[in-house]
Amino acid sequence: MSDSFDTFSSGLDTTKGADKELQEFLMVEKQKAQLNAQIHEFNDFCWEKCVDKPSNRLDSRTETCLTNCVDRFIDVSLLITNRFAQLLQKSGGM
Repeated sequence: MSDSFDTFSSGLDTTKGADKELQEFLMVEKQKAQLNAQIHEFNDFCWEKCVDKPSNRLDSRTETCLTNCVDRFIDVSLLITNRFAQLLQKSGGM
């Protein structure tokens, strides 16, 4: 009886390890998807804001506008993320 229980419990340990690996993999993939979605969002926003007419080269005004737009977009995203983290910490969510 003891041998079959030991085999069963070691099987559970393997399953738990696999579940943890799967959870970590899914978390990394979710973060990648969120990053890609955010990049797509600021590409769309900054393109509409800065590019008057597409051509094979960016003039300096358009390039500066795109750089500033993306920088501000990232700054705001980080500000919001940090603010939510602070609110979670204050509410005891972490």
